[in-house]
Amino acid sequence: MVSGTATKTSSGGAGQEIYCLLVPLADDRLLLPRSCVTEVINYQAPSPMDGAPPWYLGTIAWGGRRVPLVSFEATCGKALPRASGRTRIVVMQGITGQTGGNFAVLTQGFPQLVRLTPDVVHADDSRSFGERMPVIGQVRMVNETPLIPDFEQLEGMIAEETRA
Repeated sequence: MVSGTATKTSSGGAGQEIYCLLVPLADDRLLLPRSCVTEVINYQAPSPMDGAPPWYLGTIAWGGRRVPLVSFEATCGKALPRASGRTRIVVMQGITGQTGGNFAVLTQGFPQLVRLTPDVVHADDSRSFGERMPVIGQVRMVNETPLIPDFEQLEGMIAEETRA
């Protein structure tokens, strides 16, 4: 994960807590560090980009400029989800510098804030992910098995299409 803040645990010892968002997708959830999420906004139809792959939905207006909007499911080779009344857009701060600032991910509901500690999160190797998928892996936390995105690969994919 990216970074956390040291806090006291309930047992009185020093521990690590990381605030994250569980972002609902069509069949999965993404686990994102809170520090990477700039804003969650209502769905707006993107302006399509000619010749872009299906996962690159186009650009949306945000903060006085246009930012790329992608479907994480489609970057993983799954079907593009339909927009509904629950659909939101998570605007993210790029962390690699490849996207020139921000990009956005389509979600299937409002993200949930979670506080993670080492005793709550465990590696889950029950699934494998292809090399071209922007996924580092998944973790098990209580009743969830969210995906951990590979920001470097995702931002590289977006940057490549934006330049095209």
